[in-house]
Amino acid sequence: MRFLIMMTAVAVTVTSLGCAAIHKSEAIKTERVLAAAGFQVKLADTPEKLAKVTAMTQRKIVPHDKDGETYFVYADALECVCVYAGNAKAHQRYQRLALQQRIANQAQQTAEMNQDAAMEWNQWGAWGPWY
Repeated sequence: MRFLIMMTAVAVTVTSLGCAAIHKSEAIKTERVLAAAGFQVKLADTPEKLAKVTAMTQRKIVPHDKDGETYFVYADALECVCVYAGNAKAHQRYQRLALQQRIANQAQQTAEMNQDAAMEWNQWGAWGPWY
């Protein structure tokens, strides 16, 4: 019984770490695109700023109105401990760059699948005792 509990705990931990790594990777990719689009990075380098960043919606671009203009803010209190802020033009550039990145990723996945299909695995015979 102890072994089962321990193995369950290990499985939950490994799964949680895997999910955390995926979220971290996605955040890093998003932040690179935000920076490329012209968003400014503001570090939460004081306790007051850290409290504000932590209270904001995390890892989502949220519009904010200030002085009659719309600004877009992306907060990340977990990794960079910062806020990315951009105007409407920067947000449009971000959307365009993010779309280009998704298209490039899909093209790469398609190429990898086509390469795998072209390998004609059945012609190679069995790969080990599990076949």
